Order: sequence, then structure tokens, then C-alpha cells
Amino acid sequence: MNKRFILFPVVLLLMTVAGFAQQRVVADKIAGIVGDKIILKSELTTAIADMQRNGAPGVNLPDECSVLDQMLVQKALVLQAEKDSLPVSDEEVEAEIDQRIRYFINLYGGKEQFEQIAQRTVYQAKEDFRQPIREQRLAQAERNHIVEDIKITPTEVKEYYEKIPKDSLRLYESELQLDQIIVYPKASRDIEKLAIDELNEYKKAVEAGTKKFETLAELYSMDPGSKQQGGQIELSRDDAKMWDPVFFSTAFRLKEGQVSPVIKTKFGYHIIQMVSRNGDIAVVRHILIIPQITQPEIDEAVAQLDSVRAQLIAGTIGFGEAVSRYSTDDVAKSMAGQVMGRDGSTFLTIDQLDKDMVLLLKDANLKPGEYSKPTVFTDDRGKKGVRIVLLLSKSAPHRENLKDDYNRIAARALDEKKQQALERWFTSKIPTFYVMIAGDYRSCQSLAKWNSAATAGN
Repeated sequence: MNKRFILFPVVLLLMTVAGFAQQRVVADKIAGIVGDKIILKSELTTAIADMQRNGAPGVNLPDECSVLDQMLVQKALVLQAEKDSLPVSDEEVEAEIDQRIRYFINLYGGKEQFEQIAQRTVYQAKEDFRQPIREQRLAQAERNHIVEDIKITPTEVKEYYEKIPKDSLRLYESELQLDQIIVYPKASRDIEKLAIDELNEYKKAVEAGTKKFETLAELYSMDPGSKQQGGQIELSRDDAKMWDPVFFSTAFRLKEGQVSPVIKTKFGYHIIQMVSRNGDIAVVRHILIIPQITQPEIDEAVAQLDSVRAQLIAGTIGFGEAVSRYSTDDVAKSMAGQVMGRDGSTFLTIDQLDKDMVLLLKDANLKPGEYSKPTVFTDDRGKKGVRIVLLLSKSAPHRENLKDDYNRIAARALDEKKQQALERWFTSKIPTFYVMIAGDYRSCQSLAKWNSAATAGN
């Protein structure tokens, strides 16, 4: 059994849209059985096809024998989870089903397109997802249950590190830890009125039938994420917290085809049109206009942050308090000013920073513990802001070592220890399960343990 498949969800059985259609034409034939859990040849074929579609270029995909091994592992974990009565609620399964359906509807451009490609209604697709998702969650719950008490000691970390050949130790680029305080200048009332008047003209044109909403969105919307799709986005009540509350509540009050009045959110001014609604899922279009910031507003924000910087340097205010009191960026405030990468890490390489941050660090030549001067930047929404950056740390490029990289090494050592525990668990458990492997797969080397159990059972 290949260790690298044990810690993570084994063949997630995503049942992609293309996989739906394929399942109809592949003859069902049993590939393997664990306990009362049957793996069909069609499931195996679909899983492999999904991996081929979704795999990264140049990455070697597991062969058919390895995929069947993964699926057998998952079935065994599900069996044990059921015996251990591990809780997986209907609510969490339903929530994941809805999330997956929304993903596909958004990916294929709408409910009708999804149903046409999947050759199923949304209701039928949900039913197809239900059992695989429940099993996936049960398997993960059992996996976590097996390793939940496993810890790692500093001695074990040191022993793990010393076993790594010196020429195999990882090389790390220079990494930075950064905090920031962000202020978005407010546009003048006259500029804001121009944005409102502009949107009201678009609303009139759409309602009069002289212009199409999606055409206006493509031409004038300042939302880069939806502009090329005619302003179209999908909303779900399950994801309400992800959206601006004013935008979300306004959208769900609209009737199909209706255009909202101009509304103000933290991003700017919008008009919204309801395209379609199916229960708690709505497809809408919107046009965003961000009032342009002029130099006087920028100068005012710079002056404000210059004063904050002076207080920070003097020690009359702490950085966390300054973020809480002065930052007007909700994300930065929620992270206490920490700059984080997409993977949630606070250790960032230069290529993970926005171009304005790179220029700031280059020009300021900060040392750890120093604050930059207030600097103007443009965020990924095209909105101008001013920020102060605190450089917390900066590492030199280096080969991995215990002093600088202990947490990373410890995490890998813990993963290995958990993998070993899972291996021991499977070695002891496989003989206790009823196992059947179809003749086509009995010569697979990766299925040797399963074949031994199947032979012993017979």
C-alpha cells in the first residue's frame, strides 16, 4: 500500500460533470469488495478519467491498481467509522453537496448548462453526490480518529532531521513577515454623485430596453472578477458571510429581470439585476463604479498615516491597536494587520507580494522592526489606498536547518509518524475484513495486502 495516499482523502470520488455521462456507458462490474462495501468497475474508470482531466501537466498519475488500492482504503475506513459510530451529520453532507453543485453551475455558466452537460437534473446530481460525500467524510473522520493522539517531541524532530541526507535538505528563498495598516481615502461628495448619476443612467437604459445590462457591465463595470462575464455572479444563502451584507440583501429582494436602485457597499456603488433564482441560489449581474480618488484625498490619508507612524516609532501606540483604530480595510483588520499568502502562511517570498509592495520594500530598504513611510498603492480591485508596512523578519536564502525551520521540519516529522500509525492500523485491520479482488487485479503488486486477505478469507 502506498503511504502517500493514506493521510489524505483517498480518490475523492468527485464525480465531475463529464464523469456523470461516462457512468452511463461503462458496464457495471465488481472490481473489489471490503466488508459490505462494493467498488464497481465503472467507479474506478470514472475516478481515473477525472484524475486525467484534472491532473497537472507533467505530473505522473497513479495507475489503475493504485487507484483501486486507494478506493479499498477508503472503504475500509468507512467500515471502521461506522463501527466506531463516528458522527457525520446530514447537515454537513448537505452543505458540501450544495457547495459542489454551486461550483459546477458556476463553472458551466448556469443551471441549464450544467444539467445539459451532466445529463441529469440538479436534484439527480445531488443524489449522485450524497453517498460518495458521506463516505469521504466518514473516511476522513476515521483517519483523524486513528491519529488524533499522536504527538511529536523535540527529540523525535531532531532524529527525523538527522536522517535526511544533507544534499536532500530543502532550499528556501528569502522570506519575509510583514504587517500593514491600510487606509482607503474617501472620494469627495461631488465625485460620488457622478458615480451615482452614471449608474442611474445605466438603470434607466436597461429598464427602457435600449441597452442590455450585460453589455453595460462589460463596458463600464470596475469589478475585474465579473466584468468579462457581463457582471454575472452567483450568490448562495449558505455563503452569505462572504458577501457585503448590503449587496447580498439587496440582490435577494429583487424579482427576475428587476434592476435595483443604486446601492453603496464597501467596494463602491452598484446596480444589480436578478437573472434567475432557485431557492437559496441566485444568479445576478451587477455593475460596480468606484468613485475616483483625487490627490487631495490621497494627501489627507498620507498625512493621517504619517501621524500614526510617528506614534508607532515613539512607542505611544502598539501596532495591533493602530490597526484596530485606523485601518479601513476589513481583511487587514481581521488579520491584525498580518500580510498572508493564499495558503495562509505568514512567511512570504517576493513573488507572493503585490507589485506595489515589492517596490515599497525595494525603495524603503527596511530592516526588521522598521516601519515604512505611508505609501500609495492600488489593490487587486483597482482601488487606491495608502499603507504603512512593518517588516517583522527577513530570512536569507538558506538550506533547511533546525534553528530556522524547526516548525516546518516538525510538521513533516509528525506527518510521517501519523502515516506509520496508519500503516500499522491497516496491517492489523485488513485481515479482519472480508475482502474480494476481481481477477483482473489479482496480479497488482500494490494490492498484495488486499489479495493476501482475500486469499485467507477464501
